[in-house]
Amino acid sequence: QVQLVESGGGLVQPGGSLRLSCAASGRIFSITAMGWYRQAPGKQRELVAKVISGGRTNYADSVKGRFTISRDNAKNTVALQMNSLKPEDTAVYYCNAVASSTGAVYRDYWGQGTQVTVSS
Repeated sequence: QVQLVESGGGLVQPGGSLRLSCAASGRIFSITAMGWYRQAPGKQRELVAKVISGGRTNYADSVKGRFTISRDNAKNTVALQMNSLKPEDTAVYYCNAVASSTGAVYRDYWGQGTQVTVSS
């Protein structure tokens, strides 16, 4: 099994910055992708940003130019630098990894979620 532990959420004023971090641990054979999703009250969970093997990144249109995702493959970590935060960025942010413990089957793993609140 793979465990994901997030940190870095909190309350910030509009225009401010936060940095989220996530570390994967446990029985890890390989991680093909790591990323962040978010879910606001009453809405579906949505992709924020992800980075796949080879370093290619994918961002939601709503965060392009404001958020930056980075991954450390050696440490099995992923971070999300969030700048110019807006009230509409308020949500629970979840770390995600597509990983395998054996190399045979890959599946999604999720962190417990961290609250990000953007408010004055």
